[in-house]
Amino acid sequence: MPGFWPVFPKDWIVRVSHDDVEMDSGLNRIEAFRARRARQNERVFEIDHLGIRRFFRLDSAAYEPGALDARTKDLMGLVASAVLRCDDCVDYHLDQCIDAGVTDDELYDALNVALVVGGSIVIPHLRHAVESIDLIRASDEAR
Repeated sequence: MPGFWPVFPKDWIVRVSHDDVEMDSGLNRIEAFRARRARQNERVFEIDHLGIRRFFRLDSAAYEPGALDARTKDLMGLVASAVLRCDDCVDYHLDQCIDAGVTDDELYDALNVALVVGGSIVIPHLRHAVESIDLIRASDEAR
């Protein structure tokens, strides 16, 4: 079908994700994710809905140190995210884990648990996670 696909400048990276086309110039997938997430959260917070605010606070509180430290909780979040097949969630928890000092070997061990719990349907998300780890490490080194 001629004219169906848009034409983008050659230096743009075009990715299809969750039914939308994300365009960025010079950002890797993780940096684009971070920017998109921040922008989307800002918009959600503008709504100022009591129930939404409460849920976001509940979510934040769940990862605060308690009987388990925040590092362990984010590893658990990573496993759950992979099993639930949420790549945005995987990227978020990988970012949090790496910021908390989790090693690649620890991440791979957690992802192995996700694979065992979730089965072969988790493999594409395992691939995504491994690529994300590399991108996060590279992004952190560039800072």
